[in-house]
Amino acid sequence: MSLLSFDQALQQLQAGARPLEDIESVATFDALGRVLAAAQSSTIAVPPLDNSSMDGYALRCADVAASATRLAVAQRIPAGSVGHSLAPGTAARIFTGAPIPAGADAVVMQEMCAPETGEDGKPQVVINHLPKKGEWIRLTGEDIQAGAAILSAGERLSPQQLGLAASVGIAALPVYRRLRVALFSTGNELMMPGEVAPSVLPPGAIYNSNRYLLRGLLQQLGCLVSDLGIIPDNLALTRAALRAAAAEHDLILSSGGVSVGEEDHVKSAIQAEGELALWKIAIKPGKPLAFGHVRGKQGETAFIGLPGNPVSSFVTFLMLVRPFILKTQGASVSAPLALSLRADFDLPQPDARREFLRVRRNHGGGLDLFPNQSSAVLTSAAWADGLVDNPPGKAIHRGDPVNFLPFFGLLY
Repeated sequence: MSLLSFDQALQQLQAGARPLEDIESVATFDALGRVLAAAQSSTIAVPPLDNSSMDGYALRCADVAASATRLAVAQRIPAGSVGHSLAPGTAARIFTGAPIPAGADAVVMQEMCAPETGEDGKPQVVINHLPKKGEWIRLTGEDIQAGAAILSAGERLSPQQLGLAASVGIAALPVYRRLRVALFSTGNELMMPGEVAPSVLPPGAIYNSNRYLLRGLLQQLGCLVSDLGIIPDNLALTRAALRAAAAEHDLILSSGGVSVGEEDHVKSAIQAEGELALWKIAIKPGKPLAFGHVRGKQGETAFIGLPGNPVSSFVTFLMLVRPFILKTQGASVSAPLALSLRADFDLPQPDARREFLRVRRNHGGGLDLFPNQSSAVLTSAAWADGLVDNPPGKAIHRGDPVNFLPFFGLLY
């Protein structure tokens, strides 16, 4: 199987993603990160009435012909209450969010007013500002008109979108069910933190960082993750793990065992238990990546096998697995946010493959390169705040514009 370009691999993965169909109703309060299954519209206007956007005094502009005009304060309107019609020559003490009384056509903020007590002991206010009609008044429907669309199907619901839904009284939202993902690692050398203390870690053994890394990435995308642990480098055990995972999951995600070594059994296991559609991509890091399906009692379950090196797993998840998962979840998928920024480093000997370099923005507005770009150096991913997407064979010279993909556009 020949090496595919990154774009070819992404296209194949997206074509192989089968969007979920099951929909459930979830309380708006609990719908953060879920994918909306149906567009939502508002049944009300927001705000429902003209209201004040400031603490101050509601009045008629015609009553204030000059600065230092004195008006009787005829009523007080806090938020949550409704005043009465404003008589000519009077003002209403009003607070932010309170409805504008009939007859008033402006609000003067309290900082431009001087409250006083009249000779009759009743409240008055001196207006030290010439108001304009509509000043500091939020109009009915200024934010949302009744019947207006507010949320589109396929959106992953953010905190601000939940707030928007709540603002029009939507108590529950139709969302696709969560994607069920089985996760396992392969490798006889892997051990778990806490299993063996660092001081007595056996020669050749390493801690399984991918188990934490990939589980966290999956959870950030709202997946339900079943951790199947570490599978030894054994073909029969790898096949058994695939069969077990296919029974109750929508996606199987593994790390390690996808290269060409004698102890790499994932490729053979997939070919025995299903079908391998993709293997080896012309990118760095992350060349060995497997995609296919595992046969199960209820049909086929998608499988993606990531490289064992932690940075390779991290980068290929962000660039290839994440869009696959989003599409499977029913979410709208778009190209990642890309910024053209200045390289404050040199890359005189680029790779023949498309490279994803770990970089960090500096105070000068440019990008610094982590000095060790090895796929085994997880420090580079923790230090960086994004990736440079560098075309195959393209040298980078200090000062060149490069294509920067910030992590905040790739992680959520």
